[in-house]
Amino acid sequence: MPHHGNEEEHGSSESRRDAEQRENEPQKPIIHDNRKVDPKTGQARHPDQEHHAAGETDSGDALSQAEDILNSVEVPAADSVAQSTDGAEAEELRNDLRRLQAEYVNYRKRVERDRAVAGEMAVIGVLNSLLPVLDDVDAARQHGDLTDGPFAAIAAKLENALKTYGLVRIDETGVEFDPTIHEALIQQPGTDVEIDTVSQVLRSGYRSGDRVLRAAQVIVAVPA
Repeated sequence: MPHHGNEEEHGSSESRRDAEQRENEPQKPIIHDNRKVDPKTGQARHPDQEHHAAGETDSGDALSQAEDILNSVEVPAADSVAQSTDGAEAEELRNDLRRLQAEYVNYRKRVERDRAVAGEMAVIGVLNSLLPVLDDVDAARQHGDLTDGPFAAIAAKLENALKTYGLVRIDETGVEFDPTIHEALIQQPGTDVEIDTVSQVLRSGYRSGDRVLRAAQVIVAVPA
């Protein structure tokens, strides 16, 4: 009877010898053809073409997913797109118009306010420049130089003209002392006063509207 075990051992020994021979054989060098022109066809080679086939499988899934996403999106009709675009542009233009109108209204109010302030400051400047003239008129009147004659008429016209510009004289006596319009130069006890009272005006003060141009210099009577 044949011995199968010996045949198997013999076959395995031969396989080992073949493997050892293949390992001992010198490896052949691997040559890569890097020529840019195919010698057979004469056409230029593209490196991307070598990887195109390998990438088709991976890119196929991504393209299919992208296609599914695009197909799932509802694309509006061209008319509705045009209408929505026109409506958005019209609303934007209306908002711009409202904003411009508001800016113009604010600008006009600011210009009118600045013009009024500038006019008021110009009037106040003129009135302040004429206060020394009014002081001279008061001094001449106290000395009796303006009782009659042309100079008295000129002084009266000047005072009346300045009143039209809102100039008000502060020269009242017997009123309560107000530090906002009075400047106390002298204080003296008063016998019949219960509060600080203006007893005499040494130099008249003036105001225009709510603005005090010059406080009146006064003598104040205080309770004894």
